[in-house]
Amino acid sequence: MNDRRLFLGLAGAGAVSLLLYGLPTSAEADSGMKFAVNRSPAEWKRLLGDQRYHILREAGTERAFTSPLNDEHRRGTFVCAGCATPLFSSGAKFDSGTGWPSFWKPLPHAVVTRSDRTFGMLRTEVMCARCGGHLGHVFDDGPRPTGLRYCMNGLALKFRPNGIA
Repeated sequence: MNDRRLFLGLAGAGAVSLLLYGLPTSAEADSGMKFAVNRSPAEWKRLLGDQRYHILREAGTERAFTSPLNDEHRRGTFVCAGCATPLFSSGAKFDSGTGWPSFWKPLPHAVVTRSDRTFGMLRTEVMCARCGGHLGHVFDDGPRPTGLRYCMNGLALKFRPNGIA
């Protein structure tokens, strides 16, 4: 009887944890979303390396204040590290003080969003519209004119200075 109670208690705690925290999901696992660039997990891992794969394909997050892109102030374009799609203009970048590269708007048709209920909170996940790579999240505490803060993982991005293709 005691084993049965222990089992039921652990199973209940596990179910509550899943409801509160959810499971991290990749864009490929979401059957409702289709992307132009599709690769197998092994191909993505080979192309991206372990850290970028974890962020872009497993919705991971890098530690705050670790990205060299925080201090990138040249004119240019931030592109997806997975498929090189242009995502953000340097003109939309601002210092949010959060430790991640932040932007007040993406380039047209560059990103898609979806609800993210991981870690017991409701957030809006931002993904590359071309490959579905996880970039970060968008919040409504940004500067004018949009009032939005696209808080991106630096490892999900690469920077192309103006004049360099």
